[in-house]
Amino acid sequence: MEGRWVTGESASRALGWIRLINGLVALLAPSLVARRLVRPGQRAPAAQYVLRMFGIRTVLLGLDLLRGSEAQQAQAVRRAPVVHGVDAAAAVFGGLSRQLPASSALALTAISGVNFALAVNARRSLTDHPS
Repeated sequence: MEGRWVTGESASRALGWIRLINGLVALLAPSLVARRLVRPGQRAPAAQYVLRMFGIRTVLLGLDLLRGSEAQQAQAVRRAPVVHGVDAAAAVFGGLSRQLPASSALALTAISGVNFALAVNARRSLTDHPS
């Protein structure tokens, strides 16, 4: 436990709440999120559709961490670093390729980076204390 900024269980619960809240916003209010992803004056009508797909995925992943069985929670924790690592890489690529406004790419990279760090920490606790 030494040197850890948050315990594995705390990291898992924090990640679950972050997923649940972000997913609900994307699912129920995709236009709020879409405005942050496009440049002023640009239209992206398909963004709301994609955000709803992203939203439900994220809600279900969050629920697995918060309310799932022990096996579901463990599986969600094992997969979390891949999910959030890809999210972070996509945000970086979106910024570098100018597909996202720089401010949005930075914010998404930061959010995904924190989620990735939480995911890695939660995953370590599984390997430290396998069930």
